Amino acid sequence: MYLLELAVLLLWAKIGGFLSNRLKQPSVLGQILAGVILGPMVLGLLKETETIKVFADLGVIFLMFIAGLETDIYELKESSSSSAVIAGLGVLVPFGMGTGAAYLLGINIIESLFIGVILTATSVSISVQTLREMGKLQSRQGVAILGAAIIDDILGIIMLTLLISFVSHGPSQNGVLMVIGKMLLFFVLAGVLGYAATKVLTRFSNRFNVGDRVVTLAVVMCFLAAFYAENMGVAAITGAYFAGIIFSTTPFRNKVSYNIQKMAYTLFTPVFFISIGLKVESGNMGSAIGVGLTIAAVAIISKVLGCGIGAKVSGFNTIQSMQVGVGMIPRGEVALIIADIGLRMNVAGSRMFASVIMVVLITTLVTPPLLKYVFDREAKRALSSGK
Repeated sequence: MYLLELAVLLLWAKIGGFLSNRLKQPSVLGQILAGVILGPMVLGLLKETETIKVFADLGVIFLMFIAGLETDIYELKESSSSSAVIAGLGVLVPFGMGTGAAYLLGINIIESLFIGVILTATSVSISVQTLREMGKLQSRQGVAILGAAIIDDILGIIMLTLLISFVSHGPSQNGVLMVIGKMLLFFVLAGVLGYAATKVLTRFSNRFNVGDRVVTLAVVMCFLAAFYAENMGVAAITGAYFAGIIFSTTPFRNKVSYNIQKMAYTLFTPVFFISIGLKVESGNMGSAIGVGLTIAAVAIISKVLGCGIGAKVSGFNTIQSMQVGVGMIPRGEVALIIADIGLRMNVAGSRMFASVIMVVLITTLVTPPLLKYVFDREAKRALSSGK
């Protein structure tokens, strides 16, 4: 039976992704909507089973491992201080506004904190594609967006790790100290072991680079890092992310990335995004519309404000600052992963989960036209001043 379930899920994921791409939208949107159609919200043909959960969990792990592989540490070191300022304010402002707005809507403090963390993580893939089409990806604003997005992801993962540990151990003084201690221990050990692993992999590259040996080793390290992180009270995705960063500094980066992406995007990540849609129920979506629209508005405004102010402080003019802020609006995979973790930990309700899906859909859809508008506005101003 589970083979039939997987076959149906993968077929619908492919159809949804294809139709979404035809509409010039990310395939993830089509996959989520395919899950909504298959699930209790519309047709009621499928529900989340243990098999789907296992494949979805692996999809999340591989997604974060790939994100780590795509994190260029050397580029991060060379990135200007402006990217750090943009990312810092682009995390703090959405976190504060998101948490505050959710709490004012009557949502409890823990769930509000989860919403705040969800709003910190930017998914710039849609912005990158739009900027590339406009020929602006290598502009000063485009480079700033890319640099800030890398730092943005790292800060978001750290905040998620802190929040999960805090929820697990409670708000007592001993609990807080334990959370901080475990986080520090994890990052120290991850750094030391990662540095050692990088040296070994680089030194013996000829031995590892035989057939698919290094790809298998990468998967093993990814799973071990995720297991170690989870047992340390840190999110498993954090371990997978750091394992990806380790391999991003080795000579095998491209080979591992190509093979892992081929496997993950074919089998595991589509199941994860379909499973997101399966969790949405008609009653939840109806009650989530008001909250979802409010949080989506906060998500857009807070990123434009936070990243825009960061860009202005860093020496960009007003229109350029607006362009940077708009480019950082989209929320995507990381937001969905955080929402899914909150739902599984029973600290976030189904209404919040449905609201987050609305936020992802809305922020992804509004970014391309907004980006084109703010860049066209700059071009028109330059043309008029030239006259």
